[in-house]
Formats: sequence, C-alpha cells, structure tokens
Amino acid sequence: MNHFYVIEMKRRKSWLIILFALFTALLIWNQKDMVFSVFSNDSPVALSKGNADEPNIALTFNISWGEEKALEILEILEKEQVQATFFVSGEWAERHPGILEKISEGKHELGMLGYRYKSYLDQEIDQVRKDLLYAKDIFKKLGYEDVNLLRTPSGHFNDEIIELAESLNYEVIHWNINPNDWENPGTSAIVDTVMKNTDNGDIILMHASDAAKQTASALETILPGLKNKGFQLVSISELINQVHAETKIVD
Repeated sequence: MNHFYVIEMKRRKSWLIILFALFTALLIWNQKDMVFSVFSNDSPVALSKGNADEPNIALTFNISWGEEKALEILEILEKEQVQATFFVSGEWAERHPGILEKISEGKHELGMLGYRYKSYLDQEIDQVRKDLLYAKDIFKKLGYEDVNLLRTPSGHFNDEIIELAESLNYEVIHWNINPNDWENPGTSAIVDTVMKNTDNGDIILMHASDAAKQTASALETILPGLKNKGFQLVSISELINQVHAETKIVD
C-alpha cells in the first residue's frame, strides 16, 4: 500500500517542523525497499508441533558425522521398542550406508539435512537448490527414493527456503523441544528439559552424532519416562497424517 502525506507549510511554521516532515517522507520512501522476514498465516510454514489434543509425540535425531553414538542410540531404541525419525546429511549417508540400513531395518523414519551441513541462510538460493537436488540424488542412489522430510541445517530457514523446499516436494520439519544435547550439558539436564517440557504433539530434537556424548544415557531415562506419562512416540509422518494434525508457524 502506498501512503501519501500532504504537508501544508505555512510561513509561520518553524524550520524544525520542516526538517521533521522531510525526515518522515524520507523514512516512508525507504521503507518501500525494506524486506521483512515474517511468517504469517499466508506464508509457508515449517511443522514444529502436531495435534495438541493427542498424546502423540515425535522423537527426532540429527546426524551429520560419526557412527558410534548412532549405533548406541539405535540399540536403546530397539530395546525400548520406540520408533524415531532420523534426519541425516547426504554427505554422512554416503559415508555410512550400513548405519542408514540399520535405521531402515529398525522401522525408523528417514529424513534429510540436505547434502552438506551448512546453514542455508549463508548461501544463495541457487546454492541451496543445488544442495537439495544433489542430496536427493545421493539418497536415490543409496536406495531411498521416498525421502521427503527435510530439516534445514541448524534449523535455519526463511520464506524463500521453505517455498523452494515445497517446490521440490519436501516437508520442512522443525521442533519445539530442544535440550541442546549436542552441548553435553549433563545427562540430568537433558532428561529434565525433555521430561518437564514435553506435551502433546511435541517434536523433540536430539542428536546422534558422535559429539553428543550424553544423549544415549539420557534416553535410558527419557524413553520409559515419556511412556509412563502416557505419551505415544510416533514418526513425523504419523504426526503429520493425524486427522486433526495442526501446523504451528515458527519464526
């Protein structure tokens, strides 16, 4: 919308008022070229929460390097009979096809972090497109053609990135529970954050890279604890496909 201000200047108006009017006009003119990154109801969205009326929650893991912790976490998930969603970079997938196979064999869901784990906000949109398309090719060559869940590296995105992802048939997945386990704040701190804050429909972010040294031990308490609270741990796709699933806008 264009705004027009008509200022009638009278001789007896002081020069201060004239300066103020000129400053205001200049500000309005400059605002035409300003870009605001705001997520509204008409903007693309990233899923960060499911249906708050249902006790279903999704446990998700990011992996971009290493193998020891991923295998340890898979063993714990199998022991507790819990299904999770793993978001892995294409670069990692190339190097660890055997672990990727174990994730699939364990009935876990697979999503991607693009190819190279580098913030998309630090790249031109054409570079982001190339990264996503290359990752798609890598997963296809590894036998995973139906990977359509995307978590952007470091969770960084804007409207343009989400629109690009959607044009390539990806569903962008964020989170709303984050114990920052990759920082290794202590097993108790990880457990407390998840157990105190998790509610219906939540998406929990954790890490299965080797840098996350306390995640596996925290899961031994978290998984039975969440079950005891009545939560059902489901895949992201199940969360999305619930009849009354809702999307929550994130900014």
